[in-house]
Amino acid sequence: MNFQFFATCPRGLEALLADELLAQHALKIIVTDGGVSFEGNLETMYRVNLHSRIATRIMSRVGQGSYTSEEDIYKATFKLNWPSWFKVNQTIRVKVTGVKCPLKSLDFVTLRIKDAVCDRFRVEGALRPSVSVRDPDVRIHAYLTHDQYQLYLDTSGAPLYQRGFRDVSVIAPLRENLAAGIIMLSGWIPGTPFLDPMCGSGTFLIEAAMMAVNQPPGMKRTFGFQKLTSFDEGLWKKIENEAMNKMKPIEFLDIYGSDMDLRAVRVARHNLKVAGLEEVAKVMQSDFIKLEPPASEGTLVTNPPYGQRIGEDEDLKEVYPAWAKHMKESFGGWNTYFLTADLEMPKDMRLKPTKKTPLYNGALECRLFEIKMVAGSNRKPKD
Repeated sequence: MNFQFFATCPRGLEALLADELLAQHALKIIVTDGGVSFEGNLETMYRVNLHSRIATRIMSRVGQGSYTSEEDIYKATFKLNWPSWFKVNQTIRVKVTGVKCPLKSLDFVTLRIKDAVCDRFRVEGALRPSVSVRDPDVRIHAYLTHDQYQLYLDTSGAPLYQRGFRDVSVIAPLRENLAAGIIMLSGWIPGTPFLDPMCGSGTFLIEAAMMAVNQPPGMKRTFGFQKLTSFDEGLWKKIENEAMNKMKPIEFLDIYGSDMDLRAVRVARHNLKVAGLEEVAKVMQSDFIKLEPPASEGTLVTNPPYGQRIGEDEDLKEVYPAWAKHMKESFGGWNTYFLTADLEMPKDMRLKPTKKTPLYNGALECRLFEIKMVAGSNRKPKD
């Protein structure tokens, strides 16, 4: 039996997510702004949750229709057979998102949806589920346009970018699914040299390491679908075992990271260790302008500290030319990728990007600048 799903993701990565869904045999894939709708059975949904590096949530659509008032949404929610999807002793949380929604208060709509779910349980057995804001067993999402509603059960639970092992970070961490998408956009091939010279807490390094050893991003976490009554534990164990058997040996695979901040280096090493990937990548302390490339060519991907980790924007205007000079002298033959909210960065570096990809780090509008360093030009003369 097939179900209707919607997978959310960071804006700008929808096409990559569609490719992932296709690889897991999803059907009727439709790309929209901020996500991708698709059809599939339970196995498809389990596989997408486990394997998607790009998705934020996988939501199962349980209701849709038109409305003119809060009461319409209450009645539509009440009609749905919530007791068939989860048990009354499980906690719930309702979240409502609206785009051009004419209703006065989304908070009130949230309350009415919660009331409808609880009232449906009371009709069935005189008990009602409790609400948990922080860690609910079941998450219910509603999406409202100017006259249409859609109701979803969240099959993921915690957002999928929470891989289940990072417990320490430094300032302004990059979400894991955005980092994975950037690595994919770079065209990096696992097994070839990969470098993040401003690695912070190591997000790019961990995502690259997982790709290199073919580790599913969801291997070390749990999911919302495991708390639904439809959960098929036998099928899930089969999918998990299949994924584990396809993993490659944990060994060094030409992944390098560095940071001028010793605390960031320690945090990155710690996070790699917690992820079980400390042998796959090497991390060292170094200022970017003093860092020698680990190979004659490779892929450099980084999220520069645009004012948040090394100072104010004025300080960056001074350091950009030094980065560019060092890249010209030492990184000929490398393809470099910079994610930044500073849209003037290439201009200040006096380097011309070969590609500019709009992306969003949360609500922050960014660009992924591709700058290909030509081998043999502007190199230091050898002694």
